Amino acid sequence: MSTTSTEPHLRRALSSRHIQLIAIGGAIGTGLFMGSGKTISVAGPSVIFVYMIIGFMLFFVMRAMGELLLSNTEYKNFSDFAGDILGPWAAFFTGWTYWFCWVVTGIADVVAIAHYVAFWWPDLPLWVPALACILLLLALNLPTVRAFGETEFWFALIKIVAIVALIVVGLVMIITGFEHDGARASFSNLWEHGGMFPTGFMGFVAGFQIAVFAFVGIELVGTTAAETKDPEKNLPRAVNSIPIRILIFYVGALIVLMAVEPWTAFSADASPFVGMFALAGLVGAAGVVNFVVLTSATSSANSGIYSTSRMIYGLSQEGDAPKRFGKLSGRGVPRNALLFSCMFLLAGVVLLYAEGSVSEAFTLVTTISALCFMFVWTIILLSYVVYRRRRPQLHAASKFKMPGGTFMPYVVMAFFAFILWALTTQSDTLTALLFTPLWFVGLGIGYLVLRRNPEHARIRAAHDAKVAEEKADRDGRERETVSAP
Repeated sequence: MSTTSTEPHLRRALSSRHIQLIAIGGAIGTGLFMGSGKTISVAGPSVIFVYMIIGFMLFFVMRAMGELLLSNTEYKNFSDFAGDILGPWAAFFTGWTYWFCWVVTGIADVVAIAHYVAFWWPDLPLWVPALACILLLLALNLPTVRAFGETEFWFALIKIVAIVALIVVGLVMIITGFEHDGARASFSNLWEHGGMFPTGFMGFVAGFQIAVFAFVGIELVGTTAAETKDPEKNLPRAVNSIPIRILIFYVGALIVLMAVEPWTAFSADASPFVGMFALAGLVGAAGVVNFVVLTSATSSANSGIYSTSRMIYGLSQEGDAPKRFGKLSGRGVPRNALLFSCMFLLAGVVLLYAEGSVSEAFTLVTTISALCFMFVWTIILLSYVVYRRRRPQLHAASKFKMPGGTFMPYVVMAFFAFILWALTTQSDTLTALLFTPLWFVGLGIGYLVLRRNPEHARIRAAHDAKVAEEKADRDGRERETVSAP
């Protein structure tokens, strides 16, 4: 959207420090604080390689996304370039699926937040903190995009401080030879209790199906493209820092945890962070970690509200969502889209009083969410593959080229196929795997209805004409190359 227009427009108000911390916050999920105990208990020390492999693969997804976003600074997010490169169907499926991912995750976060608050006020009705959280998120996002950036900056900073504190405390315990229940803190604990792969290959595989949930949201920085100051500088910096973030915050923390205590001492039902600080004698360790996890869940819900509102806004601009969601407030915030997404979070309040096992419901919804995130990551890679074939001149001119761009997209997509297989090895995740196609069936029906719209027919025709024009240009350049002496 032109910045010279008198209409309100998305404003580039997110600075470098905002983007850096949003990227870090997206890479560090609540799963690291609460889910790593389960991951360690099923995979043992091999979980270190699990997180390294997932982080390595997703780095290439981020690099592909970065090159595509910077190839055209008019792109607001990855739904935009998917529609431009793959076709209008891709924008529709990607945008609405990403919205669904974050709404499902946000509902789970609201439920989790209510229970975390109950740690301090057990007699408080659960619906009170849940509703208060939704209203707070709305209040933080309605004023300006800068308010969102500031909130995420401090939320991410809390997570960073907690992890760095854990690593420092753990290293002190290792250096001083701390002992507990006859076990001495030492790096040798990583291989002295059954080796690095104590639960065998299938235990290693089980680690992937749990750990992948911790990485959802890593692509969040891609939804900030239209509101980032100097995107040519700030987006590459955020993406390139992913490997070091993974090594420090995931691998570093897990190595320290399993060096202080043998992996056999970890429980799937307890947070390793609570255990570590409790061993170190920190007064109120459970309360401190509960506060960190509370802010982490709030950060996740906040990110979800932001990204879904921008995605719905983008869909509306392209005719894939009602026009009223494409309107901006005087401060450049998609207010209607924001209210629409917040409305769905109220389902979390209802879920608080649902019968049956909440943990089973959580496993179901988080697995479905992770599968949908993998779909979005795959669309990003497919967009890159087609971009390289159809627009070689843009790739040649890019200052932020994806490394291994001719083969790594296929390697990463093969890895995603491996994750899908891993999800079939456990009954609870298999159930989610079977339910997920229902979402895409529903989307497919919605798209068939949308195709009947004359305006959408014009968009498809314009895309087909653009593809034909690019093909003619490419063929012309190839003929010139062949005929050149």
